[in-house]
Amino acid sequence: MAQRPLEGKVVLDLTTALAGPYATLLLAGLGARVIKIENPERGGDAARNNSPYVTPDGLSVKRTSADDMSVSMLSRGRNKESMTLDLKNPHGKQVFLDLAGQADIVVENYSAGVTARLGIDYAAVSAANPRLVYTSISGFGSQGGPGTGKAMDTIIQALSGVMMTAGSPGDAPIRFGLPIGDLVAPLFAVIGTLSAVIQADSTGRGQHVDVSMLGALTSMVAAEPFDAFEMIGLPTRTGALVPRLAPFGTFEAEDGYFAICAPTDGFAHGVLTAIGRPDLITDPRFARRDGRVHNADDLHAMIGQWAADKPLAKVITDLESHGAPCAEVRSPRDAVRDPIVVERGEVVPLTHPTYGNVVELFGSGLPITMSGSETTLDRPAPALGEHTTQILADLLGYDESHIADLVESKAL
Repeated sequence: MAQRPLEGKVVLDLTTALAGPYATLLLAGLGARVIKIENPERGGDAARNNSPYVTPDGLSVKRTSADDMSVSMLSRGRNKESMTLDLKNPHGKQVFLDLAGQADIVVENYSAGVTARLGIDYAAVSAANPRLVYTSISGFGSQGGPGTGKAMDTIIQALSGVMMTAGSPGDAPIRFGLPIGDLVAPLFAVIGTLSAVIQADSTGRGQHVDVSMLGALTSMVAAEPFDAFEMIGLPTRTGALVPRLAPFGTFEAEDGYFAICAPTDGFAHGVLTAIGRPDLITDPRFARRDGRVHNADDLHAMIGQWAADKPLAKVITDLESHGAPCAEVRSPRDAVRDPIVVERGEVVPLTHPTYGNVVELFGSGLPITMSGSETTLDRPAPALGEHTTQILADLLGYDESHIADLVESKAL
């Protein structure tokens, strides 16, 4: 197996739920040794208690035995080692600082101020290891946020403005089904972390990487000029269709839905030919983009009428044969089984560490393919605390007596 890009780097993972664990999952897929530090008093990562669970008999809403594991943990815990550590215990805190002295990266997603109260913030950890990169993922950033300062994905979606970009004018706010706030922040966190690691390798100094969920998602909302649209009278919410890019949107065929994205003249002319109206290619209403935008309602209505009584497969074939970008609208279940993404490792089967493949499940892979490196999530999620003794012995050189004392003190 080719060497992985982050092989040799040690990551201390203090994260829970989704945003933080997804960041460390990506680092693990890139080859880092990710040590997931979990609170023994709380049963570890909250995701361990997310229904449904994989049992010997398949999926279950409730856990049936100690070896059952939530689908969330099966996905987010891959390629990680788990150790238990009570960071409120003085002995546990010292163990963490010892680990930080040997690590390259710490990733945490506590609420603002928590790490300082625990004595494990960047200031404390960098004193133990000046080269260490310390990444924080929080709702609002290290300075804290409004109200309770707590941030779940829906809160971030609400504050970012993204809920008012989907749907039609006058609709109630629409929450994205994909927890996009929880998934965007870790992408920026990984970018920042790797940039800081490169700099630390050059300068010998680590730094604090501070990423907020609100900032990450709002920055993506700002990537589209919604405020400019409002100023010139274009709607920011257009439902299934996007008039300013016409023909553009989703339409219904006889047995399913499909999408068209044809904002350029060439693509739009292909759509007109596919629907049997090549005569409109020279019509001033549809020949150029400005005309199509002005007459978007008529254009989209023609496409809808053309497709309504045709099988979806026929619609796709006709559009593709004339070079019009289009695709069927698939369910998540069908999408994650696409042979292309499975073959590339962008989506991979999930395996229970004890039961194996008792049910067919797929989880995110690492959607980065490299010519000279492996980037694979190929190890199942660990049981809570599975690697505690091994990590303390191998990484820190603790002997059996020392570890026994830590157990006695309830630090582990």
